[in-house]
Amino acid sequence: MSSTPHTTQIKIEGMTCASCVGRVERALGQIDGVQDVAVNLVTGVAKVSWTTQPDVHGLHTAITQAGYEVPQDVIELDIEGMTCASCVGRVERALDQLDGVDHASVNLATARARIQPQSGALLLPARLIEAVEDAGYMAREARDGTDGQEDAESYQRAESRALEVSLLIASLLTLPVFILEMGSHFIPAMHHFVEHTLGRQTSWLIQFILTTIVLVWPGMRFYRKGIPALFRLAPDMNSLVALGTLSAYFYSLVATFLPSWLPAGTVNVYYEPAAVIVTLILLGRYLEHRAKGRTGQAIKALLGLQAKTARVIREGQTLEVPIDQVEVGDEVLIRPGEKVPVDAEVVSGHSFVDESMITGEPVPVRKEVGDEVVGATLNTTGTLSVRATRVGSDAVLAQIVQMVQDAQGAKLPIQALVDRVTMYFVPAVMSVAVLTFALWMGFGPEPALSFALINAVAVLIIACPCAMGLATPTSIMVGTGRGAELGVLFRRGDALQTLRDARVVALDKTGTLTRGKPTLTDAIILNEEEDEQDILMLVASLESKSEHPIARAIVDAARARGLEQVDVSDFEAIPGMGIAGSAGGRRVEIGADRFMQKLGYDLQVSRVRQETLAHEAKTPLYVAVDGHLSMLIGVSDPIKDTTPAAIEALHELGLEVAMITGDNQGTAEAIARQLDIDHVVAEVLPDGKVKAIEALGKEHGVVAFVGDGINDAPALAAAHVGIAIGTGTDVAIEAADVVLMSGELDGVPRAIALSKATMANIRQNLFWAFAYNALLVPVAAGVLYPFNETLLSPSLAAGAMALSSVFVLGNALRLRRFDAARDALTSSEHVEHQTPLHTSRPV
Repeated sequence: MSSTPHTTQIKIEGMTCASCVGRVERALGQIDGVQDVAVNLVTGVAKVSWTTQPDVHGLHTAITQAGYEVPQDVIELDIEGMTCASCVGRVERALDQLDGVDHASVNLATARARIQPQSGALLLPARLIEAVEDAGYMAREARDGTDGQEDAESYQRAESRALEVSLLIASLLTLPVFILEMGSHFIPAMHHFVEHTLGRQTSWLIQFILTTIVLVWPGMRFYRKGIPALFRLAPDMNSLVALGTLSAYFYSLVATFLPSWLPAGTVNVYYEPAAVIVTLILLGRYLEHRAKGRTGQAIKALLGLQAKTARVIREGQTLEVPIDQVEVGDEVLIRPGEKVPVDAEVVSGHSFVDESMITGEPVPVRKEVGDEVVGATLNTTGTLSVRATRVGSDAVLAQIVQMVQDAQGAKLPIQALVDRVTMYFVPAVMSVAVLTFALWMGFGPEPALSFALINAVAVLIIACPCAMGLATPTSIMVGTGRGAELGVLFRRGDALQTLRDARVVALDKTGTLTRGKPTLTDAIILNEEEDEQDILMLVASLESKSEHPIARAIVDAARARGLEQVDVSDFEAIPGMGIAGSAGGRRVEIGADRFMQKLGYDLQVSRVRQETLAHEAKTPLYVAVDGHLSMLIGVSDPIKDTTPAAIEALHELGLEVAMITGDNQGTAEAIARQLDIDHVVAEVLPDGKVKAIEALGKEHGVVAFVGDGINDAPALAAAHVGIAIGTGTDVAIEAADVVLMSGELDGVPRAIALSKATMANIRQNLFWAFAYNALLVPVAAGVLYPFNETLLSPSLAAGAMALSSVFVLGNALRLRRFDAARDALTSSEHVEHQTPLHTSRPV
C-alpha cells in the first residue's frame, strides 16, 4: 500500500541532449522509493515523485555517478536564540567545521545564516540545522519572499510578546524588592518601618521569595541558554548574566538562611541587584527587539507593493487566482487602477502605467501591444491584456527584494575586526571578573568579601557584547533598505564600504550621460557622384542588422524619409570599430575614423567637417561604398536632463569625474566641456575601458565605474565598484555591485552619499560599543575607588548595558531618515578628498 507521493525537484548541470535526459531518468528511477521521474532538458530540472520519504542524498549520488553535476545554491537558515556577537561567532564556527561548507556567515540583526557549499558538495539543510542546535541555538530553513517575511514577522511578534509578558512580571515582582532594600538605605522612614515593623529577617524573606520567582520565571531564559553554554566551555552574554545574578542570589541565600557560614561583618543580602539586573536586561531586550523589527521595514514595504491576486484567462474564462499560481505564458487581464500582478508583455489594449516604484519617474508611461510591464507597477487609465513572462523569483520585484536581502545579510570588511575581538571577549570578561574578585579579597577594605562579590558581578553584567554584534549589521540593514526606497540597490553589501572611499567616478557616455536614443542630424555627401538618398538607403539597410543605438537612429531616419531597405549579405560587426557587408550588391563599410584608417582610406579631405561635427558634440561616422568614401554622418545623443546636476553633486562630494567612451575624441571632449568633466578617455574598445580604469585607479585610488551596455560589463567588473544603470542590459547589471533603478545619473551621488552616511553610522556604533566597554569595565571593577570611593552597582551596570544596545539600534535607525539632498554634503567627511580640477584633460 503506497502513501501519497512526495515530490522533489533537483537541478542538474551537464545535460546536452535527449539521451542525457534518458540516462538521468534511468539512474534516478532505480533509487528505492522513487515512483516517477520527469527530467526537463530546457530547465535542467528533474521532478521526482516518491512513495517513501525523499532521499535527496541518493538523488545526488545517482546523478553524479551518471556523469552529471548537481549545482547547489547558497543555503540560508533562520537562527533563533542569538543575543550577542559571541553567539554569532559560535554559530559560524559550528557551521564552518562541517564537511562540504566553504564559508558560513551569520548576521545578528537579521538572525540569518548564509552557508556557501564547497564546489560539488551536497549540503542537506537538516545537517546544518543539527550543527546549529548542537551549538545551543534553534534553526530552520529560511524562506524568501512573502512567505519568508511572514515567518520572520510571526517570530518577531511572538518573541516581542513573550518579552513583554516577562518584563511585566519581572517589573511587578522586582519593584517591592527594590523599595524594601533601596528604600531602607535612602529613606529613614522606610528604614524605620522595615527594622521595627517587618523586621530585617522578614524583609529578607520577602525579597528571597520575590527574587526567586523573578529568576526562575521571567529570568529563566538567561539560565536555560547561559548555563549549558558554560558547560560547553563556550560562554555567551547569557552566561555573564547567569553568573552575575546567581552569584548575588546564592550569596544572599547563605546570608538569609546560613549566616554563620559567612565571616563577621559580611552578612548582607543582594536580592535587589539580582532581580533588577534581570528586569533591566529584559527591558533592554524588549526595546532592542522592537527596534530590530523596524530595521526590516524596507523589505516589508517592497513586498507590500506586490499584488495578491491576478485575473487569469484560462479556457475562455476569467479566474481570480493567488499571485503564486500564475504561470509563464498565462494571459492576465489588468483593469484601470489595478496593480500589474506579474512581469508581462502587452498582447492587447493600451494604457498608461505608473512605474515610479521601479524607475522613480512620477510620470506614467504609455504601454501598447509588444511593450513590457513590470509586476507591482500601477495601471492607471486603460484595460490591458498581458502575457506573463516572469513569475515568482524571476520577477523584477523579487529580484529587487533578493538584492536587498543579500546586501543586508552581507558582512563588511570592517566586521572582521569585531569578529576577532568578540571571539575572545566573553572569556576575557570572565577572567577580569575573577581577577577583580581576587584583588578586592586580597587588598580591599572590610567587608572584603562583600566588596569583591559586588564588583565582580558588576564587571560580568556591564561587559555585554550585544552592542558590538549589532553595530555593523543594523546599519547595513537600514542603509541598504533606505537605498532601495531611493532606487539604489546594493547587490553586494561590501560595496557600501568600498563606495565611500571612491576618489574617481568614471562614466560611460551613451545611455549613461546621454539618453541612449541618438538621432541622425547630418548626412554629408563626400563623393559628388553619389546620391544622398541612395547612400542613406544602403547605410540603413546594413545598420538594420545591428543592435547599436546609433544604428537604430539611422534606420529610423531612413524610414521617416520613406526609403526602402535592400537585401544585405556578408554582414560583419567589428566591436569598437564599425560594421561592414553587402547591401543591394554593393560593398558598404560604416564606422569611426579609426575604422576607416584601418581600412586604408584617406580622411584628410573631410577632417574639417568631422571636427566641426565633433565640436558640436555630434558623433561622426564615415560611410565607404565600393572602396570610396561616400558620406559623413553626424549623430546626436541628447544629454539627460539630470546629468549636469549629478556631475555638479559629484564634484561637491569632492570626487573627480571621468568619461570613458568609444566615441570620437572631439565629440567626447565637447561633451566634457559642456558637463565640466575632469578626465576624458575616448576612442577605446571594451578592453581599453578596463585599462583606463586601471590607470585611473593607480593615479587616484578607488574608482567607481557607471555604465549600462553589454560592452560595459568588463569595466563594471574591473572597477573597485561597478554601478549599473537599471534601464541597461541584464549583462551589465549582473556585472555590477550597485544598480540604479531610475536609470538616471543622479542616483550616483545619492549612492555615494548613502555609503558615506552608512559607514559613518557604523563607525559611531562601533566607537560607542568599544568605548563603552573600555571605559565602564574598569569602573565596574572599582578602579576609581582609591581616588573618590566610587563604585558601580550591579543594577546600574545592568541599566548601562541595556542602554548600549538600544543606543546602537536607535542610531542605526536614523538612517531611515537619510535624505541625499540634505545629507550628501553636510558631513565633514564628505569634503575630505582633494578639490578636483574642473578642466577637460586626457588621462
